[in-house]
Order: sequence, then structure tokens, then C-alpha cells
Amino acid sequence: MRGSTLFLLLLLICAGLALSVWRGWLPLANRWNPWAPLDVREQPNLLTPFKLWRLQDDPTLCDQALQTSTLRYTHQADSGADAKCPLTNTLRIQGADVALSSSFLSSCPLAVAYALFDIHGLQPAAQAVFGQNVTQIDHLGSFACRNVYNRSEGRLSQHASANALDIAGFRLADGRRISVLKDWKDEGENGKFLRLVRDGACRQFNTVLSPDYNAAHRNHFHVDMGRWRVCR
Repeated sequence: MRGSTLFLLLLLICAGLALSVWRGWLPLANRWNPWAPLDVREQPNLLTPFKLWRLQDDPTLCDQALQTSTLRYTHQADSGADAKCPLTNTLRIQGADVALSSSFLSSCPLAVAYALFDIHGLQPAAQAVFGQNVTQIDHLGSFACRNVYNRSEGRLSQHASANALDIAGFRLADGRRISVLKDWKDEGENGKFLRLVRDGACRQFNTVLSPDYNAAHRNHFHVDMGRWRVCR
């Protein structure tokens, strides 16, 4: 009985603290406030996944997060409800301080996770290994209305909701190109860089699949914001 009473008391205290933060009665730094907009410039913490999750159906909150990034983007009209792969709260990402091989469609959580990855994963890896920044990301696309592995049956891929991106390679400031296909097994700087990038991506995206996962991913990193957390 005593243990149950203590648990109930702790639960009430936590609920009171949560209500105080939500109402603004208890001052708290935004990065530690679960209801404050996500600032991609801040170092990610335990609340970052929750803040990313909140962006799914809240375009206003999405814009607030994106305004803290350098992403260039345009809002896309929602597709009709009868579409086989309907898209809502979708953006076209056109680039940032890092150029893209082409623009891509993106769900809001994917776009914000991509911005986090650039700042807190990709560039630190490039600086650590090469002492310079990545200036371009080469990708194989994001939106594709299809099932997983293009199977005729089964569940839809995260690509079907523009919630996934396939990254094929990188260009450094000195013009050097790093390719997932050609350099993943490299035992020098290129391979080290790609592994650091994969590991950094795992901290920002929910799912990251590299050539270590299977042959279908031998030439790219698949990153997505689906419900499952996988880092391979």
C-alpha cells in the first residue's frame, strides 16, 4: 500500500509539473520544454523525437521548426483523398547551405530531421575526417507510390508518403565525391566518413538502412521517419 501511495504521489507531481510547463507557469528553456517549437540549431536531446513526432499533423509547428534551419522549401498542395498514395503536409525541399542533386518531396518530420542531420551529423563527420564541409548531397529520390521493395503485395513503403529519402553520395568543398556504392568498403578516409555519416543519421532519423543491411541498399542510405527505429 505504501509503495502504491508513493507511486501515485510521484505521478501527481509529474502531472503538476507537466501542466505548469504547458501553461507557462514554470519557466523552462525551450530545448527542455516538450511543447516549445523544435529549434534545429540546438543540440538534439531526449525530447527531440517527441518534438519531431508532433510535426506530423501541425503545419504551423512545422514552419516554426523549419524557420530555424537554412532549408529552402515550398509547401505542396495536399493530394485528393482518393489518391492511392495521398500526401498531406508535404514540402518540396530545394536545398540549403548544402546543395542537392535535385529537389525532393518530403513530409514535415523528414524535412526537419534532414535539417538536424545536416547540422549535427553530416557536417561534423566531414570536418572530423576531411577538415572541410559537404557542399552537395546526391540522392535517388524520396516519393514513390509503391510497396516495400516494389512488391506487388504487402505494406506501402515510407517512400509512398514522402517520408523517406535515399542518399547516394556527397560532394566535398574541394570537389571530391564520396559514393556509397564505391566507397562503403573503403578502409581509408572515405569509408570512415560514410560510417560516421550513417551513425549520425541514426541519431536523427527513425530508420537508417545502409549497405550493411542488404544488397538492395548497396548504393545508398535509406533514411525515413516511420514508426520503427532501425539502425543498420
